[in-house]
Amino acid sequence: MPRDSIAPGWDCHVHVFDGQAPVAPGHYAPAHHPLETIETLANSHGFGHVVLVQPSVYGTDNTLLLKALQASPGRHRGVVVVDASVSDADLRRMHDLGVRGVRFNLVSPTGNHADIRSNFLALAPRLQALGWHVQWYARPDDLPTIAALHHHTTVPAVLDHLAGLHALFPPDHAAWAALRTLAGLGAWVKLSGWYRLQATAPYSPLDGHLQRVAELFAERLVWGSDWPHTAFDPQALPSYSSTLEPVTRMFSQARRTEIQVTTPAQLYA
Repeated sequence: MPRDSIAPGWDCHVHVFDGQAPVAPGHYAPAHHPLETIETLANSHGFGHVVLVQPSVYGTDNTLLLKALQASPGRHRGVVVVDASVSDADLRRMHDLGVRGVRFNLVSPTGNHADIRSNFLALAPRLQALGWHVQWYARPDDLPTIAALHHHTTVPAVLDHLAGLHALFPPDHAAWAALRTLAGLGAWVKLSGWYRLQATAPYSPLDGHLQRVAELFAERLVWGSDWPHTAFDPQALPSYSSTLEPVTRMFSQARRTEIQVTTPAQLYA
């Protein structure tokens, strides 16, 4: 695609899958969803840049993600899954391809939730040297642990999917205090994965949480479609535009431009 036809927006949470690639034992077999498909779909909605997030199905084998970044040099960014044994040379190679973060998945049964503290503390200084962040797919009950870990480092936290604040989450829950702490530590929140939060389109039951998070995190919000929506049967995927509805409903045009263009360009520089 010619550079002058690439839209300026950022979809900050997508996955790519190769239907023939091996998957982690005991995991699902994903359908084939290559980079070219999401590039075309996202760009048609104003998002010429995507952030490729390593799905749990591939564990710490980031080969597919890195190949996708290499296919469109400089255009996209990536968030990988690694453990503390990863070499500095591999981290630098990933950085040169566009990787800007490491993901900890505390939700999926095959996520990387073992030895969280030791892996985090071992990786943090190395990530800080690269200017990377730590992305957390977590439940609200995990937020106090995450806040405590980030007290030990200046590596930013990025919280997936509205920090896990589902539609039935109570407004007086203790996890809100941890969320305020994380906001004070400079954390970011992804406005994504609405259907993972006990809500269906147009996701209006989440509006109260979204407004409160927006007040806490101010300019540190980014948006992601969570394409290709692995929680759904491939024949019943939500439309791409439906994942935009909460942001369109809750924010002004100027604020949406910040969330979808200006702010992600800063986070993923």
